Amino acid sequence: MSQLRYKIVFDGSLMPDTSLDEVKANLASLFKSDRARIDALFGRGPVAIKRDLEETQAEQYLSALQRAGARVRKEPDLAAALSLVETDEEKAARAEPTVQPQTSMSCPKCGHQQLTAAECSACGVIIEKYLARQAAAPESSQPPQTATASVQQQTPYSPPRADIDPQAGQVGELKINSFKGRIGRMRYLAWSLALLFIFVAIMAGISAITMVADTLGSILMVAAVIGMLVISAQIGVQRLHDMGCSGWLWLLNVVPIISSVFWIVMLVVPGPAGGNRYGPPPPPNSLAVNLVAGIFLILLIGGLLMMFLSGFAMLAIFGGLFGELLGSS
Repeated sequence: MSQLRYKIVFDGSLMPDTSLDEVKANLASLFKSDRARIDALFGRGPVAIKRDLEETQAEQYLSALQRAGARVRKEPDLAAALSLVETDEEKAARAEPTVQPQTSMSCPKCGHQQLTAAECSACGVIIEKYLARQAAAPESSQPPQTATASVQQQTPYSPPRADIDPQAGQVGELKINSFKGRIGRMRYLAWSLALLFIFVAIMAGISAITMVADTLGSILMVAAVIGMLVISAQIGVQRLHDMGCSGWLWLLNVVPIISSVFWIVMLVVPGPAGGNRYGPPPPPNSLAVNLVAGIFLILLIGGLLMMFLSGFAMLAIFGGLFGELLGSS
């Protein structure tokens, strides 16, 4: 028994709290189709958007289209389940000997009308060989009937045929203590700065404990450093996942020369707007995330400027000392 197939039917109605323009824009983005073809789906009654789907595929399409705002439904696709197996009557009719009536034919070469035969009585061509040579001729000499039929089928009133992204409209779940998921650049900055402040506060408390109990303070300090490295690696891996890269690339941060450039790449390269192989995109940034990330950028740029000014001042001092040495000599 063949497995039941399903189709997705849309009658033009919308989900609650959605607008017509919003739904049309979402469908055009999902199907990667032009707006005219999407407009043709509305006001014409029920139309099958997708056919011949398995149940799991139908559920994915149903969920994605409903998130886009289209009130669709899943129905059994009876046309896809039709069987072409011969019946007993057809087998019996095929088994019975039949007398073929003598018919006339037209020669494919000269057009001469005659009774059906293997050879033309006018030009003498062997019809079967002539047709075989014609079939072996270059395809460029034949009109592209398939392409023409395909163009004819692509009318503005036919439903879009492109596949959709089942993860469209979804956002990932935020878990700071995990090696799975995705975070964007601003959240990566905010979480890194928050982790740094927390680590500084913990180290200050451990320093106070070390003054009383040296051994306990040393154990707590080692545990704090290990914990910070683990959480920092988890944040970095999620940032790499958002870029579409493997989390193992985070180990480049421990390479002396490459690490000085790789962390800038993690701050600059954006992630795709949609889902990738590591999951759906992260949620939009909150106001707190943007504020903390802005503070991180200000501190980072300020630190780089201080380093530049300090280096320039040192060069000026050494240049003055070198000039005095030359003058005294």
